[in-house]
Amino acid sequence: MRKFGLIGYPLGHSFSKKYFSEKFVREGIQGCQFELYPIESIAEFPQLFGRESSLEGLSVTIPYKEQVIPYLDDLDPACAQIGAVNCIRIRDGKKIGFNTDYLGFKHSLQSWLGTEIPNALVLGTGGASKAVQQALRDLEVPYRIVSRTQQEGQLTYADLKEQPEWLASHSLIINTSPLGTYPQVEDMPDIPLEQLHATHRVYDLVYNPPITRLMQECISRGGTAKNGQDMLELQAEAAWSIWNR
Repeated sequence: MRKFGLIGYPLGHSFSKKYFSEKFVREGIQGCQFELYPIESIAEFPQLFGRESSLEGLSVTIPYKEQVIPYLDDLDPACAQIGAVNCIRIRDGKKIGFNTDYLGFKHSLQSWLGTEIPNALVLGTGGASKAVQQALRDLEVPYRIVSRTQQEGQLTYADLKEQPEWLASHSLIINTSPLGTYPQVEDMPDIPLEQLHATHRVYDLVYNPPITRLMQECISRGGTAKNGQDMLELQAEAAWSIWNR
């Protein structure tokens, strides 16, 4: 039996097991299974392989996309440039890190925006944010990062409230944080909602629920929004290709 899985914590929100289980049935892929491996600390990562020695590939989600790097034997060059891992290929005892979030987000955003290149605000600074930032650079989309605390070169949520010109001049808002994920569906990044208007677009990487509070707030003010479902599907297919090449 070929084994694959997902590490992170918690994993109650994840679509991965359902997606891959349905894929195996739909495409007639025999002898494969995909399991969830919730680990409360990245220090438990090596122990996983004592229990599951036949693992061939892992997906990585919050909060371990950066923390897992020291536990790997090597990184794909593109992944090393991004600085975050969401896909691990295991072969001959070696664990190689890749980033398929980048591919999924880039293709999804291109399809949504078409030829438009708006200024973007990237909400969050974690592993998903790093992949998004690399995609935006490659697509030549100007962006600024928004974080909860003051960091060099970054805006804070207080800056957005105190300086309305930031939201006025950045019509694309990309949420890379987990805020709003089920079951905390009322949570959302602390942006000034009164500044949203019909020209704004929200791309929320959260996909459960399908319409997050942040998305709904934008839509109710005449803007447009999309969730991260197609990004997740694109990155999952990219991971499957990596595990099988």
